[in-house]
Amino acid sequence: MENQYRKTITACFVGYIVQAIVNNFVPLLFLTFQRSYSVPLSQITLLVTFNFGVQLLVDLLSVGFVDKIGYRASMIIAHILSAAGLILLTILPEALPSPFAGILIAVMVYAIGGGLLEVLVSPVVEACPSDNKEKAMSMLHSFYCWGHVGVVLLSTLFFTVFGIANWKVLAMVWALIPLANAFMFVKVPMAELMEEGEEGLKLKDLLRMKLFWILLMMMICAGASEQAVSQWASTFAEKGLGISKTAGDLAGPMAFAILMGTSRAFYGKFGERIKLDKFMIYSSCLCILSYLGIALLPIPQLSLAACAVCGLSVGIMWPGSFSKAAAALPKGGTAMFALLALGGDVGCSGGPTVVGMVSSLFEDNLKMGILAGIVFPVLLLTGIILCGKIKMKQENGKIGEA
Repeated sequence: MENQYRKTITACFVGYIVQAIVNNFVPLLFLTFQRSYSVPLSQITLLVTFNFGVQLLVDLLSVGFVDKIGYRASMIIAHILSAAGLILLTILPEALPSPFAGILIAVMVYAIGGGLLEVLVSPVVEACPSDNKEKAMSMLHSFYCWGHVGVVLLSTLFFTVFGIANWKVLAMVWALIPLANAFMFVKVPMAELMEEGEEGLKLKDLLRMKLFWILLMMMICAGASEQAVSQWASTFAEKGLGISKTAGDLAGPMAFAILMGTSRAFYGKFGERIKLDKFMIYSSCLCILSYLGIALLPIPQLSLAACAVCGLSVGIMWPGSFSKAAAALPKGGTAMFALLALGGDVGCSGGPTVVGMVSSLFEDNLKMGILAGIVFPVLLLTGIILCGKIKMKQENGKIGEA
């Protein structure tokens, strides 16, 4: 039974690589857009906010239509839109009177695809029969990290060999991955998230549940704990060590992403031997220590090492929170997964914003910003403990009833 779903899970792994492509390829071209199309830096900065803003909106709206059109159709649409956005990126800037408008439309198209993937991929894997769903979920999310690393390394290699002027060729090459995966989702078997005859919880029912709000807080803090350091790691490396941007990207975000992926792959491999709650608690404690190391260690090289360790510590947070929600609220359905994805995205944008705002209050002192960001792993740790207490109460109640 499980064997026939291996292709489905593999296609989902590739789905997260697609999301890594749409989130991380265009930022590598920002300076090229500035030079080629005379787009000011203020507008280019807007592209990142716009991308994640569209994804947030899709997370919210998907509650209303994913169940109606089905997961297979939604997956195919998500991949086609991801590919279409990358292809349009090579056409619209020169086809429209305003190059920036062309870039913005292309970003909007692939952001809709990326937002849909974020909502869909986790529940599709969760629905597939497997011995240990927490393992599968952790391994799944590691592929976003490997996708991120692959996009940066392979794109950098391509630009070095063929020149940045040929970026459109590479955009078309990256577009082939979502197109191929869309065809995969036409054929692979899809398991139902709910048992036949069962219905998922309605939105209003979810919002009345204390446990759901704790899980949502955990997702927000998971996204914030991850991105508060990841988004600033390159700047931190450049300012702290006085190295070039390329070296800063490799020493900062690249090391962070590799260790984050390693943590997820480790739990994906050995998860049956380790309790998820324990792994998440230890990871949260390590995350708190890494934040303290970044902020308080006097030697820049040690602070940068703490950035990398932070990547290792946050790896389990996002997939672990998803897994805990799926186990605690098995009838959560599409509404739950969509709102959790929304919470994660809010954290991803909110975490770096908090760090940036606090840093600016202290004369652009990033260490003070990171120190303020310690609130996110602390809240996540609190959420794990509260979930454990609720679970114990429920189990004691069942024993009492028996």
